[in-house]
Amino acid sequence: MNKITIAIDGFSSTGKSTVAKQLAKHLGYVYVDSGAMYRAITFYAMQQSFINRNSFNKEALINDLPKIKINFKLNKTLGFAEVYLNGENIEKQIRTLEVSSFVSKVAAVSEVRKKLVEQQQEMGEGKGVVMDGRDIGTVVFPEAELKLFMTASAEKRAIRRYEELIERGDKVSYEDVLKNVQERDYIDSNREDSPLEKAKEAIEIDNSDMTLEEQFNKILELVKMTIEDRK
Repeated sequence: MNKITIAIDGFSSTGKSTVAKQLAKHLGYVYVDSGAMYRAITFYAMQQSFINRNSFNKEALINDLPKIKINFKLNKTLGFAEVYLNGENIEKQIRTLEVSSFVSKVAAVSEVRKKLVEQQQEMGEGKGVVMDGRDIGTVVFPEAELKLFMTASAEKRAIRRYEELIERGDKVSYEDVLKNVQERDYIDSNREDSPLEKAKEAIEIDNSDMTLEEQFNKILELVKMTIEDRK
């Protein structure tokens, strides 16, 4: 089977990572969670006190970028790759609402984006990759054979995110989660460097009222059609 590059972009909490993992596992492709890479750098910035609710020392973070090493290691028990920052597994720490509240600001820093885009492009050189994020189809893989753009109402996305955090044991309110979703939407869509936007060739998937199975089957059909068209 001819391997292709699948680029999945969209707003936060639209299930991009979930369907990307499903596709990668089903197809035997490599899955790269680009959002986790930005979360890892955000977590580093928080650890170093470069960013908090009152300030953001961008220069200090930029100067430290050469010290930051991010990689993924497969957890065979979980069935997907976890994120490591400078050798430490931080998969759980980067999924908190606190990290979510800062990640869009960190991702707006051009030097951060440049560093990660270069790494992401290297990961996808051999095709057979599924990557999700904000600028995969527009910047990272503009030549991707299949581009998808995931969307859903802010309210539906906030409910999903809230339930996910509560299930993990985090103490959060729905109102705070909804506010975070809306703030991230604004920052992601309005930043100067690689703003979130639908690639011209991207197929939009509104999953507001889809089950995970319906979403997977719809996208898998698009993948099969794309591969068939390339024969």
